[in-house]
Amino acid sequence: MSEKKLFSAEELETMGKRTLDLLLESLAQGDIEEATELAQRMYSEFLGMHDLYRDWLTDVFTFIGQRHGEDVLREAMEQTVAGYTLRLGKRYAGKSKRRQIEMLLAGFRGHLQAFDIEEDERKVTVTPRLCGSGGRQINEGAYDPPCNFFKIKRPQPMTFNREDFPAYCAHCYFQNISPAEPGGVPLFETAPSEDLGHTPCKIYIYK
Repeated sequence: MSEKKLFSAEELETMGKRTLDLLLESLAQGDIEEATELAQRMYSEFLGMHDLYRDWLTDVFTFIGQRHGEDVLREAMEQTVAGYTLRLGKRYAGKSKRRQIEMLLAGFRGHLQAFDIEEDERKVTVTPRLCGSGGRQINEGAYDPPCNFFKIKRPQPMTFNREDFPAYCAHCYFQNISPAEPGGVPLFETAPSEDLGHTPCKIYIYK
């Protein structure tokens, strides 16, 4: 085994810092080129972690669906989505509708993809140019070999009455029906596209 060190003490210290802190340091020093590189690095780091958890969650759905069947998968999704929807609802409680929408859009930006926004008298419509989670996962071939993530075979409410529905995308149905507070209404509604992963879904936030 080689006794030669791979990194200097300075390199180790720098690698242990948050990319955000390095970025802010570069901006304070006026080094725009370095700040730009760090901004891209921070995006790549977050995207990698985002996709890791997205795929891990889908792997859990696959395990449940294959081992215990679609009905158990439905129960698991129903309970867990309802749980996090209520937790989100507590963050939104007491906020103005404008602020609630701003917070929701901040959450959507967490998928690291751009989207178009329109407003009319009843709602705000969000159209991702590319779905940053389930849509990208489909495009990446995650439901094909070698991953073979689980597809829900039987048409039912959680598949929006479609066959062979990607397991990850089924959580959108439960977000559509889970209230943000007991007896309340959902935070938003997702309408899946007819060609998942290739044409955009739409998200409606009602005023």
